[in-house]
Amino acid sequence: MHHSLNEYIGCTDFVEKGTENVVFRTCYEERNRVIFQIGTSDAVRALTAAQIVCKDVAAIDVNMGCPKSFSISGGMGAALLNKPELIHDILTTLKRNLSCPVTCKIRLLKSSQDTVELARRIEKTGVSALAVHGRKVADRPRDPAKWSEIADVVSALSIPVIANGDVFDYGDFARIKAATGASSVMVARGALWNASVFSPEGKVHWEEVKREYVRKSILWDNDIKSTKHTLKEMIMHYSCLELPEGKGVIKSENLADIAKLYGEERYYQFVNENRFSSNGS
Repeated sequence: MHHSLNEYIGCTDFVEKGTENVVFRTCYEERNRVIFQIGTSDAVRALTAAQIVCKDVAAIDVNMGCPKSFSISGGMGAALLNKPELIHDILTTLKRNLSCPVTCKIRLLKSSQDTVELARRIEKTGVSALAVHGRKVADRPRDPAKWSEIADVVSALSIPVIANGDVFDYGDFARIKAATGASSVMVARGALWNASVFSPEGKVHWEEVKREYVRKSILWDNDIKSTKHTLKEMIMHYSCLELPEGKGVIKSENLADIAKLYGEERYYQFVNENRFSSNGS
């Protein structure tokens, strides 16, 4: 992977070698906000990947909680939870060689005592913070997150703990912090379904959020796979992928198709004409 300046939209693109696939895109304005999360099963490869992006992001995070098959089969994500020596190797290698902060994310182990023990070992590697997802590997997303077990980790550590699990409304941010004592909160599905979950005024209707997301995707030339994934998550939560809209998203091959599906052809044309003309093309 190599990085290059994308002059058309004023961003830095990290492109997969041998292809033109943009793996990651960021910009200077986001330098102190973006945490780059990696999945890894090897300390040396983790360092190689982190060194490519570390100067353009605020911190590097290692995902040690993902239970999905693509992570587990590659020895990544939650597959690391029962390999404390490998966890130590990965985190200490990153800490020793990177100038930016290093964090990681785990999920609950079989017992709260086991989780706390692992969290303490992780803290000793020198990471700046630890995110804890309040479910075990075998738990389903519909199973309630165990906020009390996150609280056990918070009580045992001196570094900041980031609580994750069952945050779907703005009020949940205060509730999970009060229940766990965590320093901050991570939200995943709630943000995918409706990004206005972060608004103190309450959530905007998902149709409005979806349309704004489509326009932002066009404006920033977002990767089509990423755009489709987010739209499908929203539709699956609020509607159904089997309806015409969902089928249209699935069939879309590029942002032009998405623009047509949502009646944003004029905006798509306007953005592209101005993008190229403003750069002397």
